[in-house]
Amino acid sequence: MRIAVLSDLHANVQALEAVMNDVMEQGCEHVFCLGDIALAGPQPKEVTEYVMAQDGTWTVIQGNTDKMIAQYGPEVAEFLEAQYPVMANAIADDVQVLDDAHRAFLANLPPMLSLEVDGTTVLLVHGSPRANNEDILPEMSLDVVEEIIEGTQEKLILCGHTHVPCGYQTNTGQTVVNVGSVGRPMTSEPRACYAIVDFNQGSFEVRHRFIPYDNKLAAQIVSQRGFIGADRLADLLLNPAERHL
Repeated sequence: MRIAVLSDLHANVQALEAVMNDVMEQGCEHVFCLGDIALAGPQPKEVTEYVMAQDGTWTVIQGNTDKMIAQYGPEVAEFLEAQYPVMANAIADDVQVLDDAHRAFLANLPPMLSLEVDGTTVLLVHGSPRANNEDILPEMSLDVVEEIIEGTQEKLILCGHTHVPCGYQTNTGQTVVNVGSVGRPMTSEPRACYAIVDFNQGSFEVRHRFIPYDNKLAAQIVSQRGFIGADRLADLLLNPAERHL
């Protein structure tokens, strides 16, 4: 069975469309989505509604920013203002665009899922098995990765959050793969990134796909949203330099 694994869509219609065209061309039979659907991108309503429309055909979990949008109030606003002021402005605008149905959808997504695909046990998380905002990044010590996943049994652990793809084979016989970001890639070339997993009777093979998309149009749409810092988010779609959330 061939499954596409997407994460960190971040309201980017142009990137999502390009990725889904590739998903179809690659013959994927199902989609796992690891969250961060709506925050701080060009079109939060449109991307959220697209994912909502896949109910029953996609397997979707909740990202840390999905939870923030669902629980948005003074506490979330104050935290973001202190730590990530651009994101504080973005989420304040996002919650004006998204209605109660959108926020209820994000609120009701499971934080993680354990399942079996063609004989392989799989754990879907956003950040890590320990926390939805914990980083699994390239060039980490294997000891650190093994500490992060301690207590899990699944053979394949799929995550996102960092917007930077990577993978690890642990001494426990587990495979950990960060699938990167569809909507705000933080790689040297700002192409949308996702992963394909081919499952076959207890074995599997994982590969990342890097997909060009119209990031200039996406950046223009973000910039036109007009909140303070929107231009900075637009520039990150063209010239990735640092992560946000």
